[in-house]
Amino acid sequence: MSNSVLNVLAGGSVVQPPVWMMRQAGRYLPEYRELRAKAGSFLDLCFNPEMATEVTLQPIRRFGFDAAILFSDILVIPHALGQTVTFAVGEGPQLTPLADEAAIDRLPLEVDQTILAPVYETVRRVKASLDPAVALLGFCGAPWTVATYMIAGHGTPDQAPARLFAYRHPKAFEKLIERLIVNSIEYLRRQLEAGADAVQLFDTWAGVLPPEEFSRWCVQPAARIVEGVRKQVPDARIIGFPRGAGASLVDYVDRVPVNGVSVDWMADRRLIREHVQSKVAVQGNLDPLALLAGGDALDRSVDRILGDFSSGPFIFNLGHGILPETPIAHVERMLKRVRG
Repeated sequence: MSNSVLNVLAGGSVVQPPVWMMRQAGRYLPEYRELRAKAGSFLDLCFNPEMATEVTLQPIRRFGFDAAILFSDILVIPHALGQTVTFAVGEGPQLTPLADEAAIDRLPLEVDQTILAPVYETVRRVKASLDPAVALLGFCGAPWTVATYMIAGHGTPDQAPARLFAYRHPKAFEKLIERLIVNSIEYLRRQLEAGADAVQLFDTWAGVLPPEEFSRWCVQPAARIVEGVRKQVPDARIIGFPRGAGASLVDYVDRVPVNGVSVDWMADRRLIREHVQSKVAVQGNLDPLALLAGGDALDRSVDRILGDFSSGPFIFNLGHGILPETPIAHVERMLKRVRG
């Protein structure tokens, strides 16, 4: 049986679009909550190959998605660079902020790979457990998004601390981005060599930047990461996700040689269909709140997306991660609708 996700990323057409969900392994599932309670900290769960493998596979067993995405977090890179990273319940990630250039200079040039070794072991275990028809996706946080957390020490509504730092201290910020580019290339390469079929580059906070800064801190680093990974893994399949890019997604696709792009729910689907899907595969873009709402609103949203994108290379997904309070029945309804 062919792998529909990989067929789409190769530019092929499939009778029925493959489907998976960002954050599909997570808090909306009772089996995840049960395992999470046993794990200790969130990072303990990420770095326990047995548990992380089980969490990655849970939504595949329950729903039969066409792709499994590695259970981990975008902040394992700062953690492996020696920055203190914790996850407080209900508060999100907490890091020791990088307040100045000296703090950036104190970071090592390369991550401690012994810290990340359990992630690669999880990839190997999941790959060995998956049906070949189900794609295994690895991932990495894009340098801009990871840097926003490293500078501020936590998430903010518009990531103003990192934006101000980049304006005031561009050379220092370049040093941080450079470290993240180099280490992201190696991190993704090792995931692919461990068995990931494709990898996704999450730039969750790309949409807060004006066009010039978007080019400098999102597009250019992403292009270098793709180039760097493919120097070592020539056939690497890579999906970009510059969330909130809007019309700048066209520029992103023109300059970053990805196989596909994820599209958030705010995007103009006609623009994407005409100017992006003609070049690369598109993945998206159901509003997570439409999935939470369920009922006719969910059906209409699914039908519109299928109508707009199904004529080209397309993977059905959400426009961002599933919300923890989403009923399982709504996910089942979405899948039934997508699969006809």
